[in-house]
Amino acid sequence: MFESDFTPGIWPRRICIATDAWKPQVNGVVRTLVETVSRLVERGHAVELITPDQFASVPMPFYGEIRLALAPQRGVAKKLAKFAPDIVHIATEGPIGWATRNWCLKYGVPFTTAFHTRFPDYVAVRTGLSAERFWPLMQRFHAPSRAVLAATPSLRHELVGRGIGPVVPWSRGIDSAIFRADAVPDTRIAALPGPVLLYVGRVAPEKGLDDFLGRDHPGSKVVVGDGPALSALRARYPKAHFMGRITGRKLAAAYAAADCFVFPSRSDTFGLVMVEALACGVPVAGFPVQGPIDIVGPVGRGGSNELLGSVGAVDEDLSAAITRALMARREDCGRYGAEFSWDAATDQFVAALSGALAQDAANAA
Repeated sequence: MFESDFTPGIWPRRICIATDAWKPQVNGVVRTLVETVSRLVERGHAVELITPDQFASVPMPFYGEIRLALAPQRGVAKKLAKFAPDIVHIATEGPIGWATRNWCLKYGVPFTTAFHTRFPDYVAVRTGLSAERFWPLMQRFHAPSRAVLAATPSLRHELVGRGIGPVVPWSRGIDSAIFRADAVPDTRIAALPGPVLLYVGRVAPEKGLDDFLGRDHPGSKVVVGDGPALSALRARYPKAHFMGRITGRKLAAAYAAADCFVFPSRSDTFGLVMVEALACGVPVAGFPVQGPIDIVGPVGRGGSNELLGSVGAVDEDLSAAITRALMARREDCGRYGAEFSWDAATDQFVAALSGALAQDAANAA
């Protein structure tokens, strides 16, 4: 029988984080977990990770960069029993996530979950099936969770409406030492005919890049990133500039060289690249959907209309959004982007787990 050494009211904790998304993948989920784990360890928590690289794996259909663990139940159970966590956080709804969920339910260990990815929408884009067919699976997965962590108000509102919860906030941050308003622009990108319109992220069908690259908007279109749609898009849009994958300070330089950051995705739950672009002083244009409407806001002044100056625009006409976003002042964008902190996001994460443990202790009393 599993036993934890949890004592109510005492921190630090023994926290296990289970995820189907991990390095060497480059995406918002992995970035969020890496930054969070680093800060948890700095704060004195004991953290154990269960990740795909610890198991035999196969490429995920439609998303080959993600490796899915093969039959991880026994390995997951062994790692969890050995570590004896006070609480578990399950980041994803893949094989590792399900195996961890089942172990926690079997041994009565409290766990939280996160809603990082609109999995039903991703599958719908790839298969042509309705996203509604896949939401019941999401509801079942998250139902026993003590708290479901979600990044934005609009996503939390939707999850509650779909019967998923209790939902608590878990925002995102930036590396302020790299993504900053005084980043030196990439000279290759800055030399292109303006305005320079930039996209950064995975180059895949669900990212809506046709909505960006297919627009007849003045200026130069630049794409930073890699993915399965890269070859097809290069052939379809020969005038666009495809830079490949760029990271770190070189990525900050790419942001700094742009006049507007374009985020055409309708399926992302946050869009960390938008915040990085803003921190580098670049206004953001997107559709009025989850992510852009929470960060940029419906009228371009933040998700709660709290800003004095515009930091971008959202519109169902992406060209109109770009035109309005280009009117924003770079200093307003940089100031707003710099407010997103990984330390603040980690505070939210710890608060969510602390609340789950307190609830578990109260139920046991």
